[in-house]
Amino acid sequence: MRPASLGEMVGQRRLLAEGSALRRAIESGNVHSMVLWGPPGCGKTTLALLLAHYADAEFKALSAVLCGLPEVRKVLAEAEQRFAAGRRTVLFIDEVHRFNKTQQDAFLPYIERGSIVFVGATTENPSFELNSALLSRCRVHVLESLAVEDIVSALERALADAERGLGGRGPGVTADQLGLIARAADGDVRRALTLLEIAAELTGEDAPLDDATLEQVLADRSRRFDKGGEQFYDQISALHKSVRSSNPDAALYWFCRMLDGGCDPIYLARRLTRMAVEDIGLADPRALAMATQAWDAYDRLGSPEGELALAQVVIYLASTAKSNAAYSAYKRAQADVAQGGTVPVPLHLRNAPTRLMKDIGYGQSYQYDHDVAGGVALDQAGFPEEIGEQVYYRPVERGMEIKLKEKLDALRAARAEALDEARRTDHAGSSSQQSDGKS
Repeated sequence: MRPASLGEMVGQRRLLAEGSALRRAIESGNVHSMVLWGPPGCGKTTLALLLAHYADAEFKALSAVLCGLPEVRKVLAEAEQRFAAGRRTVLFIDEVHRFNKTQQDAFLPYIERGSIVFVGATTENPSFELNSALLSRCRVHVLESLAVEDIVSALERALADAERGLGGRGPGVTADQLGLIARAADGDVRRALTLLEIAAELTGEDAPLDDATLEQVLADRSRRFDKGGEQFYDQISALHKSVRSSNPDAALYWFCRMLDGGCDPIYLARRLTRMAVEDIGLADPRALAMATQAWDAYDRLGSPEGELALAQVVIYLASTAKSNAAYSAYKRAQADVAQGGTVPVPLHLRNAPTRLMKDIGYGQSYQYDHDVAGGVALDQAGFPEEIGEQVYYRPVERGMEIKLKEKLDALRAARAEALDEARRTDHAGSSSQQSDGKS
């Protein structure tokens, strides 16, 4: 049932719509080297075959999983001979991201000479998996997962086609049953056709497909999830951003999607703890404690009971007050440390455990804050003189940081005034000593 023309392809309306640049290029036979990036069963191999068909070119396919550099060089040499005889080759590399840099580089001169039209297919982000030299010589086309209605159209064609499909030999399938198969295929038309074929084998010719048989066929379905791959990082990004956006329902959905796909709950516990620190921070300090407690609870209970503790934290983190003020303060302090070099610690802040250290000024003029009225020595600088007092932590007016902001605003204003006064006093004393020396 693989489409024999662009008109038979389902889905990919954005990429292959009537009058689109890629469709016009294919139909005119003026094809270019490209990388096709999309999920399984969306039509990458089919599109490569159609490129060769419309361009009247030889089609050669290799799998990066199964072949190495010797096989690649052999196919490239054959393509070079074919090109010398006046015929181009569409070279399709499935799972191209599996090739290392040396293997990817082998295609470059042939692409440049035009002896091959290179078509690489990948389910992974080409920006991360393919080297820049190959990407610069190819256009990247993004293919989308097929919608349910697109898959239903492909299934209906398979049922009707007597030559390639089940026409006249298939079961009687209702529209609702086709919809169930399409949804179970999870965007993969190849998977949908396989499910339909299994249903036909179990039912027999012309017999109606009963719901019990269909339920048996679809019982073992699972969602797409590539641990460590593009979908994995897309979904953890969606979870994190839903928490940050205070949307507990969306956050819980993405959390369950990741568990359903086989994600390690310990990984999720670690990421939730990071969210508690980065996005909730001091607006609600209880969030960090809850995240670490849920992590500990999962360690003790395991699955599936421990997953409920993590789900509870997902809901709490998404629902509570948010602040990245502590995270931003940390980043600002890091930047100053990186740019400031090795500035010495002021003498009054140094510890003086020996007599020699006291004699050379360590700890001199240090004020023990608990002995000062109000509990804070406001005129005591905390930064090196070369840097001056800085403000890194800027609390937001949400959650517990409202109170912290009120306190710190008042404390910082009082400290700035006290330090200014201390500097004026020091300057006046210094000027007086200089005058006495002159007299």
